[in-house]
Amino acid sequence: MQKITIKNTDLSFAPIIFGGNVFGWTLDEKGSFAILDAFVDVGFQAIDTANQYSHWVTGNRGGESETILGDWMKSRGNRSNIVLMTKVGGVFADNPSPNTTRLHILEQVDASLRRLQTDYIDLYQTHFDQEETPVEETLRAYEDLIKAGKVRFIGASNLSPARLKESLEASHKLELPAYVSLQPEYNLYSRAGFEQHYLGIAQGYELSVIPYFSLASGFLTGKYQHEDDFAKSVRGAGVKNQYWNVRGEKIVKALVYVADENKTNPAAVALAWLLHQPTVAAPIASATKALHLQPFVDAVELKLTKEALILLDEASRY
Repeated sequence: MQKITIKNTDLSFAPIIFGGNVFGWTLDEKGSFAILDAFVDVGFQAIDTANQYSHWVTGNRGGESETILGDWMKSRGNRSNIVLMTKVGGVFADNPSPNTTRLHILEQVDASLRRLQTDYIDLYQTHFDQEETPVEETLRAYEDLIKAGKVRFIGASNLSPARLKESLEASHKLELPAYVSLQPEYNLYSRAGFEQHYLGIAQGYELSVIPYFSLASGFLTGKYQHEDDFAKSVRGAGVKNQYWNVRGEKIVKALVYVADENKTNPAAVALAWLLHQPTVAAPIASATKALHLQPFVDAVELKLTKEALILLDEASRY
């Protein structure tokens, strides 16, 4: 399977990243181990999580995903084969608001390392921004972590365009570590936010984009093709409210058509579309069953024609 490398790093991996928000939420430890085993068995290596996952589940406090992932890597003895990505700054039980202060980052990286049972994180990302904290303070904390060998590279997620640019400029001006990646919401349905506000920044600063919600909460998998399909899923009502409209229906029809033309499935086409976009290095996607991983494999190998890309772009035009 082909590999990609995040720009300005040596982080090389097959271009699909597993989203670890499902660990400790829709998957217990046994189910998480099974899907992780299947994920690496088909040739992937990169896994993304966060210190806040999955605090929203009743009884959880945050850190459950990292704990499960750490237990899995220890039991399999495969830490050196995994590209490990986690995040800091988000809300969880003991942290009621975004926090990117130096003290918080230094405390939380050690907590994450303990849960993950490793001594280094490949890509440590600012999950949510605390705009009261100077970007220099956050970057200097990351500088100390990189010097200590606890973190290899840093990335950004939910920063405003202005704060992202301010951070990147500060890195250049003050010779501090710079974000090498950007993790935004981006998919065939949710295009405008990224393309209008972040694409130019990513291109200008050579950021590797690793989109989350790549399959729009399952809407782009082909699971929902008709009005009645939403009633068949536990989370169908929420997906319907967010995505099912005239434009959403056009997108699904285009996905199904292109999938049929390529003898594949809509999820693979949706992921392949992302892989064809400028600056996108690897989409983040989750699964709860091994059979759901086949679209990940298919997407990497799928080369969409110019005609297919035009059809998908037109159907999803905003």
